[in-house]
This record gives sequence, structure tokens and C-alpha cells, in this order.
Amino acid sequence: MPDTGDGKAMSMQEAVGAYVQDGMSLAIEGFTAFICFAAAHEIVRQRRRDLTLVRLTPDVIYDQMIAAGTARRLVFSYLGNPGVGSLHCVRRAVERGVPHRVELEEYSHYGMVGRYVAGATGLPFFPLRSYVGSDLPAVNPDIRFVDSPYGGEKVAVVPPLRPDLAILHAQRADLSGNTQLWGLLGVQKEVAFAARRLIVVVEEIVPEEAIRSDPNRTLIPGLLVDAVVHEPYGAHPSYVQGYYDRDNAFYLEWDRLSRDEGRTLEWLDEWVHGVPDRAAYLRKLGPVRLDALRPGPAPAAAVDYGWYP
Repeated sequence: MPDTGDGKAMSMQEAVGAYVQDGMSLAIEGFTAFICFAAAHEIVRQRRRDLTLVRLTPDVIYDQMIAAGTARRLVFSYLGNPGVGSLHCVRRAVERGVPHRVELEEYSHYGMVGRYVAGATGLPFFPLRSYVGSDLPAVNPDIRFVDSPYGGEKVAVVPPLRPDLAILHAQRADLSGNTQLWGLLGVQKEVAFAARRLIVVVEEIVPEEAIRSDPNRTLIPGLLVDAVVHEPYGAHPSYVQGYYDRDNAFYLEWDRLSRDEGRTLEWLDEWVHGVPDRAAYLRKLGPVRLDALRPGPAPAAAVDYGWYP
């Protein structure tokens, strides 16, 4: 990692420039919350190409990246604009090759979770039963069946998943990369251990003492982290527990405009290529919209860990 003189802290532009390379596999995870749109937009601005995008639920974030021409392959377990409908840019790419054809590699949710677990723990494969009666094995040759070593029926197995790079959003981290999350979580821990490189993007960078004072929130240890990016509102229009709510109006807006390729490209030109960074994007959104997303207080109780001399 380039020497920043400030721990592992880097700007988003620097982190994407250093770690996102054409042709690599990239996982931007986060289940419903913590979806790092700021990273996706910077990758689009830097015009990365031929990426294999990995994500359990490749919703609007990957719809935008595919519309921008960044991806050649999508590894996933569910496609959709959550609570709204189809991903129109993904459909255009798969069905019509617009802007170019994208390959699909589909698993069940548990199949993707199992792949990450295998990648994180060094297992050669992960066994599961969620393909009983499924038609996915017929179209995905990496879903295979083996004899159970304990006798009885065959079991399905999936290969380990080790993305070249993962980008994970969180509430806070210190400069060493010790990262804390709370709220609705997904597979962030498994992804952090499975990925070959890791960028964490946070709402706040806090002193090491703050991390040490609340160790059970530390989901990702700093030894796994290559770069720490401080990017407030970096997950918008997704949400971050305690910082801002989900911008549901945006997901509805995206459904309408993304049905048309021309309007989609106009949106990318205005909101991604037309701004130099996330700060400019937030200024364009305006304080009224951002203030409407801020939650009220709901403090979590402090605990006494005890001192053992």
C-alpha cells in the first residue's frame, strides 16, 4: 500500500487507483445496508473494465456499474431492485448485450454464503442441501454433487470464493483498520477473511481507544485491511444504522429512469462522471434531502467489562 503517513487512511480516489484493476474479481457486500455506492461510483469514474462483480444481492449498485460498462461477469444469488422490481440495466446487458454482454453465474443465497465461508477458512469446498430440487446445477457446472463420506445420499458442494478485492462499508474504524459494525449485518466478516485485498469505507475514523473500549463491535480486524477510506454518506442511497436511513425515493426513481438506456447514461453523466468525488455528490443532493434521512436517537447501553489486574 502507498505510504500515506497516516496509518492506512487513503482517499477513495487513491484506494480505487491503488487496488481496483481491470479484469479482477470485486465484491462490494452489505445486506440491504452498508452498500458502498461511493466506491462503485469512483470505480466508474476511473473507467475500470472487465470486472467480475460478486455480491449476494447485486441490486442497484451493480445495475449502475453494468450500465457504465465496468463488468463482464456477475456472480450472485438474487437479482432485483429491492422492494421495487427488475434491474433493467442488467437485463439489457444479459438479453441484448447493451452496453455489452454480461455472463451470469448464479447460486442460492446459502450457496454464496457457503462459498465465502470456504474461502475464509481455507476449505476446498462447502457442502449444502439447498440445491435439492433446484434447476441451478443444470446451468452452473461449479455446483457439483459428491458422495457423503458418512454414507447415504449425495450432497451438493460449491467451490471456495476468494475475491481479488472486497470493499466493505461500516460505521467506524481506527487508522489501523480495526472496523466496527452494528445493525443489520450480512456476510461482511466472511468476505473480509475470504478476500485477497480489503478496503473498508467508514462514516468515521476514531481513535484506537474508542475501538478498544467496545471490542465486541469489532467485526473486521485491522490485520485484514489494506486501506481505510473516510467517506461520510458513502453508502447512500443504502443506509448505515445510526447515521442515515435508506433513501427509498431513490430506488423508485432508479426503477423509472433505468428502463431507458439514454436516461440511464444521462444520470451517470450527471451524478457520477459529472462530480469529482463523493463530497460533490452530497452537495448536489443537498442538505434538505440528507437531513430527512437522519435518524433520531436510540442509544445502546454501555456495559462494564470489568478490570482484572
